[in-house]
Amino acid sequence: MELQNTIKNLRTNMGLSQEQLADAVYVTRQTVSSWENGVYFQKGD
Repeated sequence: MELQNTIKNLRTNMGLSQEQLADAVYVTRQTVSSWENGVYFQKGD
């Protein structure tokens, strides 16, 4: 199983929205969405 599937499966099994997971790990909902879509890089300045 790929990481993005693992993240989404764990989140949904726990009954969490992307927003709730984001709040729990101090990131934005867009970051969680990116993780679930297989985008893992962090943009730097």
